[in-house]
Amino acid sequence: MTQQATTHIATIEGEYNLSNYEAIRDSFEWSDAKALLSAAKTGKINAAYETIDRHVDEGYGDKIALHYINDDEKRSYTFKEVKDQTDHYARILRENGVTKGDRVFVFLPKTPECYIAILAVIKVGAIAGPLFEAFMEEAVRDRINDCDGTLLITDQELVKRVPKDDIPSLEKILFVEDIEKEPLQPVDGDEYIEWVDWENGLIIHYTSGSTGKPKGVLHAHRSAQHHIVTGKWVLDIKDDDVYWCTSHPGWVTGSVYGLFAPLLNRATVVIQGGRFSAENWYSLIEELGVTIWYSAPTAFRMLLSKGDLYKQYDLSSVRHVLSVGEPLNPEVIQWAWNSLNVRIHDTWWMTETGGHLIVNLPAEKIKPGSMGRPFPGVQVGILDEEGNELPHGEVGQLAVRTPWPGLMKEIWGNKDKFKSYFQYEGWYISGDLALQDEEGYVFFQGRNDDMINSAGERIGPFEVESKLIEHPAVEEAGVIGKPDQLRGELVKAFITLRSGHEESDHLLEDIRLYVRKNLSAHAAPREIEVMDELPKTKISGKILRRQLKALEIERANKVKN
Repeated sequence: MTQQATTHIATIEGEYNLSNYEAIRDSFEWSDAKALLSAAKTGKINAAYETIDRHVDEGYGDKIALHYINDDEKRSYTFKEVKDQTDHYARILRENGVTKGDRVFVFLPKTPECYIAILAVIKVGAIAGPLFEAFMEEAVRDRINDCDGTLLITDQELVKRVPKDDIPSLEKILFVEDIEKEPLQPVDGDEYIEWVDWENGLIIHYTSGSTGKPKGVLHAHRSAQHHIVTGKWVLDIKDDDVYWCTSHPGWVTGSVYGLFAPLLNRATVVIQGGRFSAENWYSLIEELGVTIWYSAPTAFRMLLSKGDLYKQYDLSSVRHVLSVGEPLNPEVIQWAWNSLNVRIHDTWWMTETGGHLIVNLPAEKIKPGSMGRPFPGVQVGILDEEGNELPHGEVGQLAVRTPWPGLMKEIWGNKDKFKSYFQYEGWYISGDLALQDEEGYVFFQGRNDDMINSAGERIGPFEVESKLIEHPAVEEAGVIGKPDQLRGELVKAFITLRSGHEESDHLLEDIRLYVRKNLSAHAAPREIEVMDELPKTKISGKILRRQLKALEIERANKVKN
């Protein structure tokens, strides 16, 4: 690499959908994104129609929309076949009484049926609630109960983790095994489409908070404007692209940039089932000719740890790689550049923002360690504690000027929480700390709250603490994110034991498995430390997570030194 590349990585020559950032930034209006949708002409919107049916109507019905691969199982679907399948599911939803605005949850593995079910829910005007396939009973129950979900689409295996008796609003459960058995009745046109307003609900994603139960972030159909234009410019999707986002649709990345954005832009989307394996991932890229790849820093670090394994595969099809979920380590960017001859483009956004806000575009230079620059139409501010903008180079609260199309419509049933994001007039407050340099590049500096970001998944410490103290041996619990080279952070629990219980490896493993079984695998503590007493505030007795985290960082520094 050249000396210059130590401070930034230059662009790779190519034809990009957005080739002049400054010019577009100065002229772009969100109405330009709206014009990319058929709804701009008709005045009628349905995001499922825009995502699938529109391409069939425009003559692309025979193009491959989905590739599915899970070990030896391989399936492909054209846009017309996906339309027929979503119509099939939509008909069954209608027959089961689903109407506009109902909350319908989808609890399925990462399969074509999962994507089709989500689109079918949206097609009939209901609000889709995708659930991550690793969720356990409590996580499923809390999310469906929070917004009074009335119907669930799942399979015979995952239904074992659905506590039906504890979800009073849940009227029906449909199994994909039964839906798939019913004869397909293809229709021409929009018989099963519910045309809605831009502000009607589209999808609800639950994201953990540092306190309290997970909150339901509701997005409206207007988000499709944000999805299509960021898919065009940030993902840089063209007609011949084979696109792979490794996230499950139960997470916002898996729905927005695994389903909506690529299909809105008529890409061929790859769905990969099964667990992570470097060999399987590289083989998939080679076999399907993946051209655009969107994943998380944890995954790239795991691939990096496999050394020269990549040399056994032909990865030459890959032209554009992106990352999301946590800050992207500079060493990972350098590894990809030196080993794979590709740049990894970091992106920053949140469940609440509904789409990319700060990005590294393919036609622009990358500064390792930076999240990039604001997407056209987005204005970023670094604010002090009074809401005043700070000059370049100073650390403050990362804020974004409102509004933009992807911005959440509401936090379900919690107006106070929704208002808390907008404490300074005209600004959305992200909860992150950052600085911005003279060229507009933004650098993440930390978080204002106690959220844990492990392998790109946001974990609320309160939710884990609540589950820990349900264990008969645990008196109190404080949970933090411990810095970890591979995952970014891992979940660590500090606990005190109830009288009559003594610390042992067997007990700690039993506690960890209790959280894993009753909450989720990714939220289960990877480390548990027993203390005589947890640090607390003198007045309220609130456990001081930050003091626990400072203790952990101090220990790590001592080991380094």
